[in-house]
Amino acid sequence: MKLTAELDGAEQQIELRREGERVWARVDGRSYELSVRETEAGAYLLIDDGRVYECRVESTHAQPDAVQVHVRTQTYALTLSDPKRLRGGHGGAGGHGVDGSAQIVAPMPGKIVRVLVEVGAAVKAGDGIIVVEAMKMQNEMKAPRDGVVSEIHAASGATVNAGDILATIE
Repeated sequence: MKLTAELDGAEQQIELRREGERVWARVDGRSYELSVRETEAGAYLLIDDGRVYECRVESTHAQPDAVQVHVRTQTYALTLSDPKRLRGGHGGAGGHGVDGSAQIVAPMPGKIVRVLVEVGAAVKAGDGIIVVEAMKMQNEMKAPRDGVVSEIHAASGATVNAGDILATIE
């Protein structure tokens, strides 16, 4: 999977491949091979050539694709985006349809953990709609605006690809 990460105003190109606990990453031409273990929800041990790093990841509610990553005493504000999804016309988690509807779009490949609302539910901007697990992190996809859920294209346990439309809000 190829992603663009923004850290401190600078963009980094990232390629990720994962098999079980092994992760191969290429960040702006530098290669890494890590072992990743989730110790609890949002907490990970990253093992790189015998060096162990504890990492905590928290989603920010201001931006759906933004996270805060805590490593040792440092905190990094990181925004991830999938260049393929941006070319497809979906900005952030909420793209806008031609009829003015808002769409909740999967930010990366993953699995649906929970669907938090039903069709017909009234939602406010920032309300949780669907929880997607990707790379052992759970991301709550939030409503980009007030409205009514008109469609849900996801079910618990289903796998999704980056850019898949998960729900529509009218």
